Amino acid sequence: MIRQAASNRPFRPLSGSEPIRGTRSSYLPELALSFVIFKRPSIGSIPLCFLVTFYLLATLNLSFFNDAFNVFGGFHAGFFGFGLAIMFLVAAGLVVLSAKYLIKPALVFAILSGAVASYFTDTFGVIIDKEMLRNAAVTTPQEAGHLTTPPFLLHVLFFGVLPSVLVLLVRVRHRPFFKMLVANTVVVTVLLFGCLGLVLANYAGISSNIRQHRDMMAKLTPFSPITSAISLGVSAFRDAGVVRAPIGLDARLGPVIAKSGKPFVTVIVAGETARAMNFSLNGYARETNPELKALGVFNFTQTTSCGTATAVSLPCMFSVYRKTEYTDRKARSTDTLMDVLHRAGIESVWWDNNTGSKGIADLVSFASMTRQKDSVFCRDGECLDDIFLGELDRKLADVKRNTTIVLHQAGSHGPAYFQRYPEAFRRFKPDCRTAQLSDCSNEEIVNAYDNTILYTDHNLAEVIKLLKKHEAEINGAMIYMSDHGESLGENGLYLHGAPYMFAPVQQTHVPFITWFTPSYTKVTGLNLTCVQGIAEAPASHDNLFHTVLGMMNVVTNVYDRSLDLLAPCRAQASTTL
Repeated sequence: MIRQAASNRPFRPLSGSEPIRGTRSSYLPELALSFVIFKRPSIGSIPLCFLVTFYLLATLNLSFFNDAFNVFGGFHAGFFGFGLAIMFLVAAGLVVLSAKYLIKPALVFAILSGAVASYFTDTFGVIIDKEMLRNAAVTTPQEAGHLTTPPFLLHVLFFGVLPSVLVLLVRVRHRPFFKMLVANTVVVTVLLFGCLGLVLANYAGISSNIRQHRDMMAKLTPFSPITSAISLGVSAFRDAGVVRAPIGLDARLGPVIAKSGKPFVTVIVAGETARAMNFSLNGYARETNPELKALGVFNFTQTTSCGTATAVSLPCMFSVYRKTEYTDRKARSTDTLMDVLHRAGIESVWWDNNTGSKGIADLVSFASMTRQKDSVFCRDGECLDDIFLGELDRKLADVKRNTTIVLHQAGSHGPAYFQRYPEAFRRFKPDCRTAQLSDCSNEEIVNAYDNTILYTDHNLAEVIKLLKKHEAEINGAMIYMSDHGESLGENGLYLHGAPYMFAPVQQTHVPFITWFTPSYTKVTGLNLTCVQGIAEAPASHDNLFHTVLGMMNVVTNVYDRSLDLLAPCRAQASTTL
């Protein structure tokens, strides 16, 4: 009855304060108004920058402040002064960007990039510098997939995406342009003077610790990775038009190889992520090299790498430049070892079971083994290194000319070590069966890694056996050298790619092994006793270029006899290049 009476009243507009009443259909606007309308919180641009600064430093820089705590010796004035100085400096940088239409994209980018970088820094202890980013730029989707794990995605979601959403939802109050300019300038000036004052008050401790522990500053997230990315971008833009300059235009075959009744074949095995200390040939307690040991190879025990990541080490290995001279730009603008061999009339072939030749084989024959998707050795776009063996057997059986063949291994590349060896080589157990190393004990990680070395031992032994098999048709030799080593939890570090200046020895001490057929030794006059005698002498990636030229008896003005490790052990007639 009440509703009927209400519905018979004449219609009149409602005032803003009068409740809605009437028929059933009139409840729709009443229902709509009953919802609580969400009011976006608002904040000034400068306070928002301060909040984001605190968030970045407090949640995404645990490794950085842990290192700082240890470097400054705990909770001392120097540690607090350094921490506040960093906070003031970061806040000043963000306030500079606190302009309308710029502040939110800038803060979201800082949060997301910081979340990604902090995961790898906190989990693996790696430093995201220019060379690490260069290496990441050439990573295959399969390798990237090993790192894009559920814990990584959850970390980015909770520490990157959700805070970014909050920044996007908040309403930022902006001053008029000129007032904003004045306010921001004042705040930035105060922050910079505050930072300067804190540094000067603790100058001796802060300056010396920064100089001696550059790795600590390289962990400041996301600012160190961002500056490294900018540096890489500038380098890439600058080098975009680089033209490769030829070297060794005079390259020709020397007298020994020219008079040989059968072709010379050198197989260069470019290893991946193998560290020398886990080779039993170098004294490792576990027997990880049983097959090579039985074959009597020559093992150079004191070999150091040019870099700690493939993108640096591999081009450096095949470059004419020494480590002290090498730069990425020089490598891109100069012919490689493969080009000089080809110019001398030697067939040069590169077979790849990795991420490519990094430009080394651009001008010679190249084949990717991972494209053989139907092979019994391949799965999900990645292959075991024994995929080389069938092709190598066929190639050696059909060789008609002097040839150099590069086998670029997948080797021991992590973190999915368990995917680098078949079940038959799963000797050391329990082994880590996931790419998420934090889910495994250190023992399991080392076991999995040692299994990769055991499988590499087998793969190299099989290469040697194939050279033996075809000795009647060729003078064969093998040279193996890994591109870099690997950290397996020592000092909290995992994987590789540490900046070379403070890289641990586990990432720079690499295996270097040679082997020769008796016919090769006889023709070249190579004194094997001499080779064994120099096996403990210091060696490095600097030696590969010139040692291979010497092994293939190539005469050229770019050959440096002092860098040819085998030159002192050859008969004089074969070393007059």
